[in-house]
Amino acid sequence: MSNSVKKDSGTIPSSEGLPIAYDLYTPSHAMYELPVVLFLHGFKGFKDWGTFPDACIEIASKGYAVLAINFSLNGTGDNPYEFDRLDLFARETLSQDLEDVASVLEALRNGTIKSSLVTMDTHNVAVIGHSRGGHTAVVAASELDQITLVITWAAVSNVLKHWSEAQINDWKSKGYTEILNSRTGQTMRVDRVVYDDAVENEKRLMAVNRVKDLNLPCCFIHGTDDDAVSFEHTQILYENCPSSEKDRIFIDGANHTFGSTHPYMDDNLPKKFTEVLDHTLRWLDSFNG
Repeated sequence: MSNSVKKDSGTIPSSEGLPIAYDLYTPSHAMYELPVVLFLHGFKGFKDWGTFPDACIEIASKGYAVLAINFSLNGTGDNPYEFDRLDLFARETLSQDLEDVASVLEALRNGTIKSSLVTMDTHNVAVIGHSRGGHTAVVAASELDQITLVITWAAVSNVLKHWSEAQINDWKSKGYTEILNSRTGQTMRVDRVVYDDAVENEKRLMAVNRVKDLNLPCCFIHGTDDDAVSFEHTQILYENCPSSEKDRIFIDGANHTFGSTHPYMDDNLPKKFTEVLDHTLRWLDSFNG
């Protein structure tokens, strides 16, 4: 890690009493109150995945307090790099993810999450979300007034439309579906509660609905060669966002993770990921200058 950035780690309880693990990255020295950036991972993701920590360090080095979290039901447990709590993963609903974001923002507001080195402007929080985390970022921004800026990376616009017919049939016929994690080889069960939560709360929980409420700065970034979540999802979010301060950026030839893998062992960040990071910093700086 850069000597100019310090990392503080901890947990806060979710609304269910489960740990929400976090890493808070801050410049080692700052003479002013820092704007906060909240980073949200996606489905089958975690805060320490691939190049995510590198991105957090880079953003923090530019004068931000970056808070990366693990959703309480994301499936990681004692080992933050592995899915060793598949029982939790099986019931990770959009509603609970949203509750987790609210818990984290409240912990920032009341000082439970704090830095010993710098002060933070906890009423000025930008949120960055990757994939399903981008979906949650949009919904959270529509409900939580601490969030003043949204940046999505390869976001899903509507998970109900993203799930396959086979998955939905599984949920309806046997109460669960299974997803293969190609990286770990694990078969990861997703229970019907996840589907039911989305259907029963569609108006509230679908990003394509809630983006229509956003009149704050929004930047939607996507790769044109994303075979996991089509770039059309970002186009839909952009078109439905009424903000006068919005942008839609397509990274030519980039896949769902912009060239990143886990683990990522290269000394240099992938070129496509660097492009995303450059656009992200430009957008942050333009509203925090």
